[in-house]
Order: sequence, then structure tokens, then C-alpha cells
Amino acid sequence: MNSRRPWVVGVSGASGTPYAAAVLRALFDAGEAVDLVVSRAARLTILDETGGPFRDAHWKDDLAAWLGRPLDGADLAYWPAGDLAAGPSSGSYPVQGMLVVPASTAACAGIAIGLSKDLLQRAAEVNLKERRPLVIVPRETPVTRSHLEHLIALHDAGAVILPASPGFYAAGAAATAAELVDFVAGKILDAAAVSHSLFTRWSGELGHSR
Repeated sequence: MNSRRPWVVGVSGASGTPYAAAVLRALFDAGEAVDLVVSRAARLTILDETGGPFRDAHWKDDLAAWLGRPLDGADLAYWPAGDLAAGPSSGSYPVQGMLVVPASTAACAGIAIGLSKDLLQRAAEVNLKERRPLVIVPRETPVTRSHLEHLIALHDAGAVILPASPGFYAAGAAATAAELVDFVAGKILDAAAVSHSLFTRWSGELGHSR
């Protein structure tokens, strides 16, 4: 009997692919199984933000280059975004939940209205209907009224809305970009109840972490 229950990680086309990379690295570090879905728009964003491609036929090599580490030993499955017959498209496929990071306005809208335009949207809708954890990480700003309405609809349907808003109390004004990315990634993993050591937690004492 297969006891594998992965986290589905959906990467949409919004800017912010470093957040997705940090979440994936931390999930692997925690020994979690991962099913990865990368939207067509996200491939363009990955290319723009990293200089490297992400191709279905070479996904494992491209993912290793993107994450900057080998994937040997990682419990990982990849599903093309156009494969609507993939495992995560069904509620009978066992998963722990799903993390959509980053979440574009288009992805949020599609999930909120049940569009199922691609596997990312369909998998997110499945997690909602099965009452499994779904963490949505919007990054685009400012937002329109329609975007806010879609986020409210997702919240009311049971999703956790976790904007990519880094905190500075762990490293202060001297925080590096990597530290700010890790802060957001850590908050995402907190919402998924996955252990990590990506940031220094607030201790109740001013300046304690510096």
C-alpha cells in the first residue's frame, strides 16, 4: 500500500520565484515529499528571474539548477501544467495539502471561481473541496478590488492567504534579500505545520536576535 502523501507546490507566473525555490529547498530539508506543478507563465518568470529555463522534458536538471542543489534522494514528482489527468487533479489522490507560491492574480481568480484552466488551478480547487490545507501566496501589489474579492472568496473557502510580506525583526534593516525570502518561506511552512529553521523567531525581547 502506497503511504506517500506529498505537498503539492504550484508555481504560477507572478514575480517571486525565489520564494518558491526557498520553500522547495526547505520541504526537501524537512524530508517532505513534493509534487511540483509549474504553470506555463511561471516558466517565463523563472527564465527572467534566474536566467535558466524550465522545460518539461528536462525538468529535473532544470529544477536542480534553479534550486542550486542536486535532487538525489528527494521524494519528488513533477506534473506538467497541461496534464489535467495528473494525480493531483483528483480528490482520491492522497496529498497533505498545497502551497501556491507565488500566486498571480490570474491564478487566484481562476482558483476562486473554479476555472480549472490548468493543473495548478485544478489541484488547488481539489484541495479546497477536500478541505485540505491550501496556502495562497500573492505577491503582486497594489491590488484591485477584484483581486481583493477573489482573495476573500478563497479565504472564505478555507484557504490561508499569506502575502509575500517579509518581516524585519529577525535581521533588522541590514537584512539581506535571501533572509527576507527565507522569512516569507518560513511563514509559508509555518502555515503548513512543517518544521524549519529559516528565520529567527520573535522572542519578546527587542533586539534579541541581533
